Amino acid sequence: MILGRLSRLFSLVALFGAGLLLAACAGQKKDTYVERPVEELYNTAQDDISRGDYAKAAKDFDEVDRQHPYSVWATKAQLMAAYSLYHINKYDDAILAAERYKQLHPGNKDVAYAYYLIAICYYEQIADVGRDQKITDQALSALQEVIRRFPNTEYARDAKLKLDLARDHLAGKEMAVGRYYLTRGEYLAAINRFRVVVDKYQTTTHVPEALERLTECYLALGIVDEAETTAAVLGHNYPGSDWYQYSYAMLTGQHLRPAESSDSWMTRVWDSVF
Repeated sequence: MILGRLSRLFSLVALFGAGLLLAACAGQKKDTYVERPVEELYNTAQDDISRGDYAKAAKDFDEVDRQHPYSVWATKAQLMAAYSLYHINKYDDAILAAERYKQLHPGNKDVAYAYYLIAICYYEQIADVGRDQKITDQALSALQEVIRRFPNTEYARDAKLKLDLARDHLAGKEMAVGRYYLTRGEYLAAINRFRVVVDKYQTTTHVPEALERLTECYLALGIVDEAETTAAVLGHNYPGSDWYQYSYAMLTGQHLRPAESSDSWMTRVWDSVF
């Protein structure tokens, strides 16, 4: 008798559990595949962009590519999906989408934009100069690629402007580390950093300070010829800057004056530029 009651109880529990499972399944909304004309899908995605809903636009452009992978619209949709992801700051996804476009359509007239979009995704992630500059290096490389491959385009013109800022960031990083070594009296380490700025980033805003800091380091080490030459180069190229005034004061304070030397690395570097 007890066994019979237990059997009926287990049956009721099983039926109740099955009912819960069915209810749960019924409550889950399934994504159903509905094939739609390619023009309709593409226009829907464009409408998403017009409303500023870039997240939905990215999904809808992907749907164009999924449903009609061999159409002209799919080619356009792949690039537009990357563009939409960029607008919602999903830079890694946007870069992957643009890289895929480059691989699939290397000869397409719009491939220049794919290169440019990748560069911009890196560029907009450039961090503060106090942090690691890996992204800045990637931005620099990608911008240079745009300029090299598509020199006569609007993308190249904009890339050149952004390239200057990327270089300025890298120079700023070197300056920050150099100043740190200088405050600790580690002059040789500081010189190495300031020399990188003078050697590699001569068009940046950091060069006058780098030259002044080099003068300061050379004087501290007693390397008088290099100090005088560095100050001379600074005075010749940035005569009205405060950095030259500081260098001049340091030299005259030790009864020295700016003077160029043909044997100096500084003279050789500067002569190769100008």
